[in-house]
Amino acid sequence: MSLRVIIVGAGLIGPRHAQSVLSNPSTKLVALIDPASSAALIASQLDTKHFPSIPAMLAAIPRPDAAIICTPNHTHVPIATELLTHGIHVLVEKPLSDSLESAQSLLNFASRPENSHLTLLVGHHRRFNPYVEKTKQILDSNSLGNPIAVNGLWTLYKPPSYFAPPTDWRRTSKSGGVVPINLVHDIDTLQYLFGPITRVHAEKTPRQRANPPHEVEEGAALILCFASGVVGTFLVCDATPSPYNFEMGTGENPLIPSPGAGGRADFYRIFGAEACLSVPDMTRWSYDGRAEKSWTEELAVERFEVDQRGTPFDLKLAHFVEVIKGRARPRCSGEDGLRALMVCEGVRRALETGETVELPLV
Repeated sequence: MSLRVIIVGAGLIGPRHAQSVLSNPSTKLVALIDPASSAALIASQLDTKHFPSIPAMLAAIPRPDAAIICTPNHTHVPIATELLTHGIHVLVEKPLSDSLESAQSLLNFASRPENSHLTLLVGHHRRFNPYVEKTKQILDSNSLGNPIAVNGLWTLYKPPSYFAPPTDWRRTSKSGGVVPINLVHDIDTLQYLFGPITRVHAEKTPRQRANPPHEVEEGAALILCFASGVVGTFLVCDATPSPYNFEMGTGENPLIPSPGAGGRADFYRIFGAEACLSVPDMTRWSYDGRAEKSWTEELAVERFEVDQRGTPFDLKLAHFVEVIKGRARPRCSGEDGLRALMVCEGVRRALETGETVELPLV
């Protein structure tokens, strides 16, 4: 029997999740929840029911099995708590919350005995991206030797319309800014690849947007230290025209076109004791087969193929179904979402204080 799924939030990402639900043979889209006047039309286009609130939905149709939360960050915890209270499995978009305290309160609530049968997953969909999966396979195979360092980029330009009402919270609210909206993706991906980050230092990029002013960060240069000993640098900025970002590099987001004649640019460079790897061109550089492992030898080049079958959103939904049915362990749990949020809050503290921020292992 198909799982009955609702989407909470009819903004940019909600309809994209809805398409995954509609295309999965194990799920059925039964409602779209959003108080906005435009949501009824979107629900009609998706051939599903529309309700302005969760109580209105519960009063009108049988209780759904699962929900996907696609609302502004600061609403994630109260909505997830309400859904869990009614016995509904939850997949919540990243970040888990806009504060560590509220995120931890949600995890505490989800772990109560009466809720232990319910699933709480966080929508860090890049864990399901084929380029990330291939990178993890290469690292796990020890093809690069001991990992030493990683360099990453997420840089592009967001137009003024992205920050216009009703989504002006993206430039004024704690939930906005490039750290919780975009950097959180890469933080989770890097922790998926290299383990927990335990120390961060950060410097702000120069502000470019003065009218209307942005009250939150536009970008930052980071130094990251991992518990494994790996060190990293990362530049994040949403105020510069650039192809150096995950979306353009992988073609993951159809709304963001891939570069033309110049080809896709890399966004991660991973350095190991035996070889280095650039992503997403998946090129490995080493001295394999050379007379000596030395800078005086010509580097050997190897390129890995990436299986492009399945989109990350579809694969994430399929995983959600498998976890609900007890056939898989969570790929991105509430604890994983909390860890990514903790690092992002550490980055913001580093930006505010100018100090290096230590992060506990939890």
